[in-house]
Amino acid sequence: MSVLLTNARLIDPEAGTETKGALLIEDGRIAALGPQVDAPAGAETVDCAGMCLAPGIVDVGVKVCEPGERHKESFRSAGLAAAAGGVTTIVTRPDTLPAIDTPEVLEFVTRRAREASPVRIKAMAALTKGREGREMVEIGFMLDAGAVAFTDGDRVVENTKVLSRCMTYARGLGALVMAHPQDPVLSAGAAATSGKFASLKGLPAVSPMAERMALDRDLALVEMTGVKYHADQITAARALPALERAKANGLDVTAGVSIHHLTLNELDVGDYRTFFKVKPPLRSEDDRKALVAAVASGLIDVISSMHTPQDEESKRLPYEEAASGAVGLETLLPAAMRLYHAGGIGLPQLWRALSLNPARRLGLETGRLGVGAPADLVLFDPDAPFVLDRFTLRSKSKNTPFDGARMQGRVLGTWVAGRRVFGGV
Repeated sequence: MSVLLTNARLIDPEAGTETKGALLIEDGRIAALGPQVDAPAGAETVDCAGMCLAPGIVDVGVKVCEPGERHKESFRSAGLAAAAGGVTTIVTRPDTLPAIDTPEVLEFVTRRAREASPVRIKAMAALTKGREGREMVEIGFMLDAGAVAFTDGDRVVENTKVLSRCMTYARGLGALVMAHPQDPVLSAGAAATSGKFASLKGLPAVSPMAERMALDRDLALVEMTGVKYHADQITAARALPALERAKANGLDVTAGVSIHHLTLNELDVGDYRTFFKVKPPLRSEDDRKALVAAVASGLIDVISSMHTPQDEESKRLPYEEAASGAVGLETLLPAAMRLYHAGGIGLPQLWRALSLNPARRLGLETGRLGVGAPADLVLFDPDAPFVLDRFTLRSKSKNTPFDGARMQGRVLGTWVAGRRVFGGV
């Protein structure tokens, strides 16, 4: 079936443009776009009423708690939340129970995702067996089973020799290694970023230098092995020069940042509000501003939600003991609009980090607004105001730091392969 989307603000991250026009979908792909597009006979027409039409978001690093913790999040609930948030591709983390470290577990996850989710789901696999940092997984077999990247998540591989072997083997197979740059010893037990605020609150803290130290080690190994490398979250200004040098030296390195570290800072913890406890901990306002500038300049390539569902029992604890993480599939777009409305980043720049760059890094077709690209699209009103009520979220877990916050930016429609999965009648 053909669908013509008319009267839209077309956000093209590849060209870096924002233009008025129309877009035609045929057979699940973008068939034409421009100021004037003629509708073929029998096509459905959707008037976008001057709202923004952009490639669907590709969200890297989402935790879906199947297998092992379906009460926190399932593929169905995550898929519905993603569709409502304009996310058309979820890239899942392997920190499940058990970890995604064998082809059999990966095939189970892939099958469950295909059956239950209205959006595309791609899976990352663990880098080492059980995410224990001792023995690497069968990278070749996992690639054959569909893994798009390899990571142990926030369980950093402490043994440098093991990590170098993993990277060398991944380099030979062309696999992407994703790492969490935090020194595991310094970071152990930390609940906040070191400084005056953490001291006044009496919280165990970690210096941002723990991030830079770990990133320096990783980048040295990247230089030694030549592996494709992605840092899942850069959160401290002190880590940015090392990233800049690595890119200038021609290393195959990219980096991401979570939307929470771009829009919140350490002071938001307030009176020990555990919904603001994330990993790495929220940083200073100076760090936050430096990260926004790094995204605007292209030094940081990817913005993600780092969606981490936690149930009420694990969050309603003293701050030091509470679980880390926040849900973000539905709040990623309106939170990103804070950066746009603050004047720091334009919509095409934002969508490079939200869609185009993550898709390119993972070798996916999506993330583009071009003829022949998959018709994975989001229609949104960047100015629509609302107050977020966490109980309206489609995720099973409701642990969002934006509960009760005034936000702007509402998703009006989401299409995956030309099929509308959110909005409309």
